Amino acid sequence: MSRLQIHDVSVVYPGLNNGEEVRALSNINFSIEPGEFVVALGASGCGKTTLLSLMAGFISPTDGYLTLGDNPVSGLPRVACGVDLQDQIAGPGKERGVVFQKHALLPWLNVLENTEFGLKLQGIGKSERRERAAAFLKLVGLEDFHNHPVYQLSGGMQQRVGIARALTNDPEMLLLDEPLGALDALTREVLQELLLDVWKETEKMMFFITHSVEEALFMASRLIIMSPRPGRITHEFKLDFNERFLECRDARKVKSMPEFIEMREKVLSIIHGDEQSGGMH
Repeated sequence: MSRLQIHDVSVVYPGLNNGEEVRALSNINFSIEPGEFVVALGASGCGKTTLLSLMAGFISPTDGYLTLGDNPVSGLPRVACGVDLQDQIAGPGKERGVVFQKHALLPWLNVLENTEFGLKLQGIGKSERRERAAAFLKLVGLEDFHNHPVYQLSGGMQQRVGIARALTNDPEMLLLDEPLGALDALTREVLQELLLDVWKETEKMMFFITHSVEEALFMASRLIIMSPRPGRITHEFKLDFNERFLECRDARKVKSMPEFIEMREKVLSIIHGDEQSGGMH
């Protein structure tokens, strides 16, 4: 599997109605290794979603560039930093699966048809795409719901379909844009555990953004904290609470550990300090 690298990336959005430009990200440098579960955390407006959109190929950086393996990634064809972009990955691609906060399912298709939809667009035969879709629906616990209309499902079940759909394309990495943010607390905890099981089973690179400190600490193998606009990575922590859960299968036990609580308070103090100062440490 390839690593994702971000090289000195900045993003500036033009101002509305000839207003002042908005510098969303500034001088971002970091990488995601195969098999890592990286979580981005920070105050609202710190650029987390902009960073994910760059990785997904929805937008291009104003400065700098991204690579997945040997291939640069961009929202639109461009020339960056003297890199040969002949083999550029332009725009969204099947090597990067995206799971949105709102599931973005097609309401006129059933669960199986939604899950296999990306493979159908690629011209994969019906038998193969249904076999692949069924395998990932089983992974997320929906093996008995193939023929159900998606509008009959609960919010948590709809999000499971979105996760299965992203996995069915066999991406190198999953990009998760606050996928649990709209769910009730109990469903959210169930899906946190499900995502960790999916991560362990598939060994995919994961990039996950959230506003919940507890969720970030529970799920991340590496946590990055971003400053208020312009977004920069100000802190990084390597964590193992996700592995502890996968060993003991008791989320409440993990979240009540003294070291978990200590790290939660440390991260909260960083974020609250950022919010009060409006800038970097």
